[in-house]
Amino acid sequence: MATVKQTLGDLNKELFITLLRKLIGESKYVQNNPPELIPEEDRIVNHVLDILLPYSTTTGGGPLVINHVTYKPKRGNLIVEYPGTQPGNILSFVGMHMDVVTANPCDWEFDPFSLSIDGDKLRGRGTTDCLGHVALVAELMRRLGETKPQLKSTVVAVFIASEENSSIPGVGVDALVKDGLLDKLKQGPLFWIDTADKQPCIGTGGSIPWKLHVTGKLFHSGLAHKAINPLELAMEALKEIQSRFYRDFPAHPKEQVYEFATPSTMKPTQWFYPGGGINQIPAECTVSGDVRLTPFYSVSDAMKKLQEYVDDINSNIDKLDCRGPVSKYVLPDENLRGRITISFDEASSGVACDLNSRGFHVLCKATEEEVGHVKPYSITGTLPLIRDLQDEGFDVQTSGYGLMATYHAKNEYCLLSDMCQGYRVFASVISQLEDRYEIIIARSVEAL
Repeated sequence: MATVKQTLGDLNKELFITLLRKLIGESKYVQNNPPELIPEEDRIVNHVLDILLPYSTTTGGGPLVINHVTYKPKRGNLIVEYPGTQPGNILSFVGMHMDVVTANPCDWEFDPFSLSIDGDKLRGRGTTDCLGHVALVAELMRRLGETKPQLKSTVVAVFIASEENSSIPGVGVDALVKDGLLDKLKQGPLFWIDTADKQPCIGTGGSIPWKLHVTGKLFHSGLAHKAINPLELAMEALKEIQSRFYRDFPAHPKEQVYEFATPSTMKPTQWFYPGGGINQIPAECTVSGDVRLTPFYSVSDAMKKLQEYVDDINSNIDKLDCRGPVSKYVLPDENLRGRITISFDEASSGVACDLNSRGFHVLCKATEEEVGHVKPYSITGTLPLIRDLQDEGFDVQTSGYGLMATYHAKNEYCLLSDMCQGYRVFASVISQLEDRYEIIIARSVEAL
């Protein structure tokens, strides 16, 4: 009798590339950057349905149970289930999102909105993030429907809308969870397929976008003693805020366990001022940036601390370091004081995957078998949706088979060979969980 891995075989490259070509051909219409660009994920759904419906209960052609769930017009999610024989035994592949980040064809060396092939490279917007994974998992589910292996475990794939931008809520996985449509996935490991480089990603960072608005006094630069320079105040205040942040949020001991590439960071990334002449000290400026917080610290605690830093600096602004003999942040004769305020955009928390879960162990073993080595890693990039799932009680593990170097980048591509390995990893995961169930049954019989 053939094993599960033998039954599923290797990735059918021809069918995979055929589907991926259709998906990348829709990528122009699934760019997610509201209000200008609102994706129509049903364009992707329709192509996936074309290959899965022939093996579904909908058409009577196979065992796949398909549920197309839509909360906004043209913005569907797709839940595909291959039923197992044992109630409560389940594993799922989730997170293959059907929207993409924007791409400007003028900046690319090839057309981002059509699939092109250069040797092993599959090129186009979404090949790595995440239409390549949509095609990969769709092909896995097609193969299950076609070969109909007798599995104890139910295998579920959830293709989601609206991952790249959360400004329009209630569209994707958040709505599916709210409606209870994923509740039964809590009974087994959930593999979030939206990272890169073929290794388990076991930790991600929280994100706190911030804006530091600084108010000074406008004046001629030749009379600097009559001005409060908001640019200098911003630089010194930010230096003090960063110093306090790194004191209060140092490298955490667990970051070594999880192989985080960096500790928590707080830094500026943008600078704005209202304009004016080169000989004019402006009245205000704004510095923006973010905090990337490892999951061992609380996002709300960090935000509270940042506000405390700002309040204390304002109260003691005359003690803040100045720049030069006439630089100052207080003008007593005019009863003027420089001032800083901080505000936050939507924050999200990081994730530390459960390293003791069966999902983690089977993913590591499958990766070692099929990729040749296993080296779990963590980054302070954010995947806010998986933290929400973890908080809801799901055993979330993450992996992906695109390339981190081309993630959200110009000239995005993935490697066909990597996708082939990813398919075999999925087959190994399914097979291992079947074997584990058989061992549990055997031990139960022995105990009797």
